[in-house]
Amino acid sequence: MTEPLSLLAPGPTRIMGILNVTPDSFSDGGRWFDRGAALAHGRRLVALGADIVDVGGESTRPGSERPSEQEELDRVVPVVEALVAEGTVVSVDTMRASVARASIDVGARIINDVSGGLADEDMPAAVAGTGVPFVAMHWRGLLTDPHEQPHYDDVVAEVCRELTARVDALVAQGLTREQIVLDPGFGFSKDAGHNWTLLAGLQAVTGLGHPVLFGTSRKRFLGRLPRRPGAGAEVDETAEPTPPLERDAATAATSLLAAQAGCWAVRVHDVPATRDALAVWEMVRGARAR
Repeated sequence: MTEPLSLLAPGPTRIMGILNVTPDSFSDGGRWFDRGAALAHGRRLVALGADIVDVGGESTRPGSERPSEQEELDRVVPVVEALVAEGTVVSVDTMRASVARASIDVGARIINDVSGGLADEDMPAAVAGTGVPFVAMHWRGLLTDPHEQPHYDDVVAEVCRELTARVDALVAQGLTREQIVLDPGFGFSKDAGHNWTLLAGLQAVTGLGHPVLFGTSRKRFLGRLPRRPGAGAEVDETAEPTPPLERDAATAATSLLAAQAGCWAVRVHDVPATRDALAVWEMVRGARAR
């Protein structure tokens, strides 16, 4: 098996396929909750082109209830162990140190923590010294009220500043800078305007000097696109957003923008659409280089 940090080596943008083993994910909750269904879907993601499968046992949608620690362990660890045994590169989406430790013990190669190590004070110690890449997302806490209004004076600058501070804190707690992957946290404590501005300023995040994981897949702000794009087109924020499963084309478009901005990986539900979008970018890059 290659060294974990080799996963972060420069190269084409990787595809991280999402495998939710939860009953209440906002987009596909319950579909892969059964262990057999989860394993089958994990295999399908790889067959379709995913470089990494990201297994998560806790929904982070606003208002969701956290599973118990044992529930999350029972959901995640057997699936991780089985997929690793088949040669799959597995990431684990968790905010709990115990789940991170148990997952690393059975072969998980990446820990993806939407709290960046803030939700569980033991998380940095669980990852420090393992050499396993640790994804630290920009996080201002879980929203309990879906109507809560986040505030930024300059969302790009503030996200970059807060991510930099998180890196410094994690290094002080024993992680190496080379281990740390950043995630700007689209949809977390950000409204639609913040998300679009952050997407436009994504190169400021990739410019921080760490690999960047990009995740907009099926997010709510992609469900309110103008029907007739063009100069002066505006989004009706009062309109009912399209269902999550109808946001994959928009997700693929943002994944292409992420690759252009130099992101290390994109985290998506729909692997084939993303695979094709990234292939377009690689073909254009190759043509420019000739």
